[in-house]
Amino acid sequence: MLKNKYFDGVIEAGCDEAGRGCLAGSVYAAAVILPEGYENAELNDSKKLTSRKRNELRSVIERDAVAWAVGIVTPDEIDKINILNASFLAMHRALDALRVRPEAVIVDGNRFKPYHTLPYATIVKGDGKYLSIAAASILAKTYRDDYMERLHAEYPQYDWKGNKGYPTRRHREAIRSFGVTPYHRMSYNLLGDAEPLLPFAEEMSF
Repeated sequence: MLKNKYFDGVIEAGCDEAGRGCLAGSVYAAAVILPEGYENAELNDSKKLTSRKRNELRSVIERDAVAWAVGIVTPDEIDKINILNASFLAMHRALDALRVRPEAVIVDGNRFKPYHTLPYATIVKGDGKYLSIAAASILAKTYRDDYMERLHAEYPQYDWKGNKGYPTRRHREAIRSFGVTPYHRMSYNLLGDAEPLLPFAEEMSF
């Protein structure tokens, strides 16, 4: 089972993000504070779980957590500040929204922008090592997936229900055929080559 805490004797929040490598959509992050001594053998890196299991565990996390919150940074903001800073900002927004104030933060990965003056630790593959980071990865992933499925209803030709905005062949072929939408990250190499981008062709029928 994953570990409960990194810092001893303080209220610790685990953070993770979802959607950093996507061509479209907001980046989501979550912050989770779990009870002292909490155990759950099913919690793990969200990427190692099925969609059904992630959604089941989301309900468990929201029920059991001392506090949890989700932060969002839009595509326009990503284009202005870059995705690394946007990921940090999404985590900070999640931490801001916690109804219990953390005293330390642990983050999946190897980089983080300090949150106020709180001590923090970056942990490579932390979502497979610490329960609160795993919980945050599940919340960030499931809330972002729900969001991309809502966007899919607006622009079904991009298959966001299936690819969640990631750079699949079908997604890039749709960008070539139909152009970009207001949800695409224009600072990204959307086509994966030097082809010019087209504005979204509203007048086309699908």
